[in-house]
Amino acid sequence: MNKFYLTLSGLLAAASFSIAQTACFGGRFASNVFSNYTQTSAIQYGQNATWTGSNQNLTLDFYEPTGDTAATRPLIIWVHGGSFLTGTSADIDVATFSQRFAKKGFACASINYRLGFFPIDSANSVKAVLRAVQDLKAAVRFFYKDRKTGTNTFRVDTNHIFIGGSSAGAITSLHYAYMDSSCEVIPYIGQSNFNSLGGSEGNSGNPCYSTKVHGVINLCGALARYWWGKPGSSSWVPLCSMHGTNDGTVKYNRGIVNPGTPLMYLDGSRMLHEWEVANSVPSNFYTFYGADHVPYAGTGATQLAYMDTTENFVRDFLINQLGCTDPALQPSNAPAQTANLYSYTNCTTHSTTNFCNGVGLQEFSTQLIHEIFPNPSDNIITVRFIDNNTDYTLRLTDLSGREVGKYKSLNGTVIINKGELAAGVYNLITSTDGNQISMSKIIFY
Repeated sequence: MNKFYLTLSGLLAAASFSIAQTACFGGRFASNVFSNYTQTSAIQYGQNATWTGSNQNLTLDFYEPTGDTAATRPLIIWVHGGSFLTGTSADIDVATFSQRFAKKGFACASINYRLGFFPIDSANSVKAVLRAVQDLKAAVRFFYKDRKTGTNTFRVDTNHIFIGGSSAGAITSLHYAYMDSSCEVIPYIGQSNFNSLGGSEGNSGNPCYSTKVHGVINLCGALARYWWGKPGSSSWVPLCSMHGTNDGTVKYNRGIVNPGTPLMYLDGSRMLHEWEVANSVPSNFYTFYGADHVPYAGTGATQLAYMDTTENFVRDFLINQLGCTDPALQPSNAPAQTANLYSYTNCTTHSTTNFCNGVGLQEFSTQLIHEIFPNPSDNIITVRFIDNNTDYTLRLTDLSGREVGKYKSLNGTVIINKGELAAGVYNLITSTDGNQISMSKIIFY
């Protein structure tokens, strides 16, 4: 990938963009324009109850360029890995990223978040992901609050906040950005658990401030469903992904996350990238061919070489999002970056009430279906079954119970075309010759 170093003519050419260009002058963000960084550790950004019920103070380590006089700096919030069971803000990969990018002129924060769950199973691991997402949201709100309240201690440019991390940290960041509806998590843990945990926003601190981010750095991570990044929605967030083809922990394509114990079935970076590109969402993707999980974490020569590659690729993504490259290379449909110091005009938007009315939920009495996607849809919905060798009959009814369609599976798949159907919610009733029955709701708009 070409590297771009700003010149005065480059700055003038980019002046038509709404993003301030002058901060990119002299190679800032593209190269190490500072010789050192300053670290402030154990800054409390929130608190919340752990899975055991005890209270945990949530802290972060803040990194900034030593001697920097800029009024504001773009911020990268790094989230460590560790299977949601272990790890700290001082882990070697997130600490190294924070140090290296601070020298380029970014502000960086490496966060601690709530860890642990038991039993070690799928349902409880999803709860752990939700807790991590809630804590990351509190961290983002912390910096918006600092800017909005006038203290501006950290001098963060809230038009350019990026989140990312390795492994579990990448999984957290992806779900933060693309899990934009309670309907996408309630089927996994249930309404009561969702409510008791604090809903999508959580109660980890700094309520009523923005949670808007402007890009996701996904390093060896995955998402529950690749199609959650929906064009035109609040989850339309530029993505930068790097992943090894031989990753045995978080799969490059799709599979079970297995850090020694199978946890979750997720869609890996390759699937995320292809979906984003197909839907004109800015997405940069780098494949570590033949590499296993998080190949850049460590101090060996090979690991450091991977770290250099990772740094450079992420750097190029960030300077592109900042507008520091040739304007001709900017995505033509990139969303306007506007100030967002407020998020909510009313704190009741943090309510855990479920407004889904069943839409998008898979209400199975017998688990037959692997996935239904995209749901909602404006055209075609695909239903895939766990067992490809069983014949399934599907009846589609409206909410009054009137049958409006009937389908047979082929190789474990059914395609439902909206056709002449009116926009709205429908019941999808699945049965087999053995009279196994499941029901889910789908929506066409």
